[in-house]
Amino acid sequence: MIFRKSYNLAGMKPLGGNVITGLKTRLREKKLSDVRNDYNWQSDPEMAKLDAAPTLEMSFAIYLLDYSTLLHRKDNRYPLAVETLEGKHIGNCTCYDINDKKGEAQVGIMIGDRDYWDKGYGTDAINILVDHVFNTSTLNRLYLKTLDWNERAHRCFVKCGFIDCGQLKQGGHHFVLMELKREQWEERRS
Repeated sequence: MIFRKSYNLAGMKPLGGNVITGLKTRLREKKLSDVRNDYNWQSDPEMAKLDAAPTLEMSFAIYLLDYSTLLHRKDNRYPLAVETLEGKHIGNCTCYDINDKKGEAQVGIMIGDRDYWDKGYGTDAINILVDHVFNTSTLNRLYLKTLDWNERAHRCFVKCGFIDCGQLKQGGHHFVLMELKREQWEERRS
């Protein structure tokens, strides 16, 4: 069962069951069968720390009910699963806080399967997401925040063209703010 959602955010086109393929990964819409991996990743203290989030402590049964509801929610989020080219679900990426008026949105990624860390899968997934957003929407700026000590994430985002644009202290955490504007993305592609 593929999560079908009507995206009309800044003209961004839904995948509608299709996938976007990169060099190492492909992105697809989230589906209910992703729930076990997502639960395990959010219940992992190290993953929660990397996401500056509390470790998930609810039962799987309750998480499953919430997850099912989230898959059918219509809001300004564009959640996607990250898969290997062979179809193994290894993480998630999301475009969210989409603001049509400002022409911007926040992006995030989490490679939950440790076997795929430090091998370019996150970089490939972010590049695919950025290309998809700028090719199918009217958005002009993507931004993100990453923990100031998370050097692996920072390197990934720099490789994808994001530049530092500030700092933020929130919830006891220190973040580096980064952005990528459409004109920078177009320059990188030419």
